[in-house]
Amino acid sequence: MTFRYLALLCILCYHLSVAAKPVKIACLGASICAGARLADPATQSYPAQLELMLGKDYRVTNYGVSGATLLKKGDHSYWDTPEYKAALASEPDIVLIDLGGNDSKLVNRVHLDEYKQNYQDMIRAFESLPKHPRILLLLPIVSFMQDTTQIWDPVIAQRILPMVRQVAFDEYLEVVNLNSLFIGKPALLPDGIHPGLEGTNMIAKTLYEVIHTRLAPGLGLLNKLPYGRTISSFYGYHCADFKFKGRDCKVVAPAREVAGRPWIWRARFWGHEPQTDIALLERGFHVVYCDASELFGNEEAIQLWNDFYAMLHGEGLAKKAVMEGMSRGGIYVYNWAAANPDKVAAVYVDNPVLDLTSWPGIQYKKQSASRGEWEVFKKDYQLTSDSAALAFQGSPLYKVDEIVKGKYPMLHVLADEDRDVIPAENTLPFEAKVRAAGGDITVMHKPGFAHHPHSFPDPTPIVDFILKALHR
Repeated sequence: MTFRYLALLCILCYHLSVAAKPVKIACLGASICAGARLADPATQSYPAQLELMLGKDYRVTNYGVSGATLLKKGDHSYWDTPEYKAALASEPDIVLIDLGGNDSKLVNRVHLDEYKQNYQDMIRAFESLPKHPRILLLLPIVSFMQDTTQIWDPVIAQRILPMVRQVAFDEYLEVVNLNSLFIGKPALLPDGIHPGLEGTNMIAKTLYEVIHTRLAPGLGLLNKLPYGRTISSFYGYHCADFKFKGRDCKVVAPAREVAGRPWIWRARFWGHEPQTDIALLERGFHVVYCDASELFGNEEAIQLWNDFYAMLHGEGLAKKAVMEGMSRGGIYVYNWAAANPDKVAAVYVDNPVLDLTSWPGIQYKKQSASRGEWEVFKKDYQLTSDSAALAFQGSPLYKVDEIVKGKYPMLHVLADEDRDVIPAENTLPFEAKVRAAGGDITVMHKPGFAHHPHSFPDPTPIVDFILKALHR
């Protein structure tokens, strides 16, 4: 008996020791990865900060080499460095590849046609390791350099980013958009290339959010959608295009799904200012769309969306969806949410239409030569006269009591100088009514901005709001 228990104890200890081994993360990159220009790269580089955020169950090793290129024929090829060989030999569980900025230099641009193939070769080298590690491709950040022979942002934006996304699409790999974090923020890159401590922390935080979430087995949702679908690339992610009840629909799947299978549902204007959608795909969300234009959130639109929701939830997506609406998309989002308060996790709307007598009512009030949307709105709601339409109270502004029943948080991004969807006729009175009814609403103001552009170049405030809403 003693020997038997001793044997069982040995087996248990062995399994515990295996389970206790930290997850090894290899960070491949150039000077930004290495922590150039930071006071103490050993503790301040993004790999070092990432390890601190992830905790004792992870070991993050920095294999960054200043000046390195992904190109094999580059002026300082990462392929020829000891760090590359050490990264392979470490047999990592997770690999982060952050190479591409130096490839945009004039001396290397002549070889850019080989960039995609070289990237795939590097991926193959790591995929062939016994552990078959999880591989994440990091989009190179922006450059504010003025010397066109050096790291040149137009080359990064127009040539390198599309190639990285194409590689991610072809190889079914995760891509993390570090580029958007720094757009329009030169102060975060003191020398125009390298982030200071604040910017480096932003990179580490983004990678932490992508890596630390609990994964779920692949749902394979794209294979379960209606017959006749086609697959295309949505910024490196697989997007299924198909018909549902005669309407154009899209579902984009993340490269890796997270527990709970969250999703964000875009109401209108597919692909317009997609920063938030892309960032949520990185974090394991599905992104979906069902074209209900131009029904302006009427009963037909609500029933169409009810059926679309039933299909997606029936195939495994979360019970509650994050709803996203830009401009007139706000009408669709909130009218559906008012009818389905138990199916909404959060709402993000951007310069939203909340009263159809405001827009497209403005077309009638100003006696515009073109009143197409005003006439469609009247037809959708079977309003037989302009006076009946002006008295219409079927917009979200008049459904606040139904909307707040869902107890979900609402985020409005609001351009204060919007002259198309006037804040004083839409978000501002809606906000007052929601607060009076005990609802949860946040308004992020954009002073000096008109109706366009929507969103923010860096969607972090929106993404943080959504992630907090799902984990509160």
